[in-house]
This record gives sequence, C-alpha cells and structure tokens, in this order.
Amino acid sequence: MSEFPPCPECKSEYTYEMGALLVCPECAHEWNPAEVSSDSETAKVIKDSAGNVLADGDTVTIIKDMKVKGSSTTLKVGTKVRNIRLVDGPGDHDIDAKMDGFGPMNLKSSIVKKA
Repeated sequence: MSEFPPCPECKSEYTYEMGALLVCPECAHEWNPAEVSSDSETAKVIKDSAGNVLADGDTVTIIKDMKVKGSSTTLKVGTKVRNIRLVDGPGDHDIDAKMDGFGPMNLKSSIVKKA
C-alpha cells in the first residue's frame, strides 16, 4: 500500500512522488497534492430557491412559469423534474435534466424547489 493519496482521476492507489508532483502510473495523471486538497475543501454547494442543498438524482419542481427558448410552449409551475444532475453549465445554469415532452435542458437552481 502506498503512503501517497490515490489518483484523483482514476482512483489508483499506486501513485508515486516525482519531485514536487505525484504521478499515477496507470493513467499518467500528474498533480500537486497541495492543490488537490485545497480544491476538495472548496467544493461548490448548489441550493434550491428555498435553501435546500441539491444532489445528483434529486427530484425538483419548477416554482414559476418558464418560457422555453425555441419552443412555443412553456413549463408550468409545479412541473416535476426527476433525476437531476448538478453541472457547471452555461451562465448560471447549474442543473442538467431531461424533461418529459421537452428533452434535455439546463435549469437554474433559483427557479426550482426540492420535492
């Protein structure tokens, strides 16, 4: 067992030190261990409009009518969105979802409420 942390890319436990960096022999990823530990501490927490913390796989509901760009229909208040994924999307859109009748779309966490 290695005395170094596992690779952040492939989770291999066979990492080794090369100078100031750690190296993974399986995926060839190189990283600075000081930077990785500080990044994990500052993980972004995404909250809904009521302040509840969201996670991948949650079900949320839309809290206000929303026009869908490129479509003549709108998403109505109370529409359920199942199995969301949290992403760093375009602009301030941070939820990726597949909606019945609309297909895949990006949503803002400020217009949804955890169901």
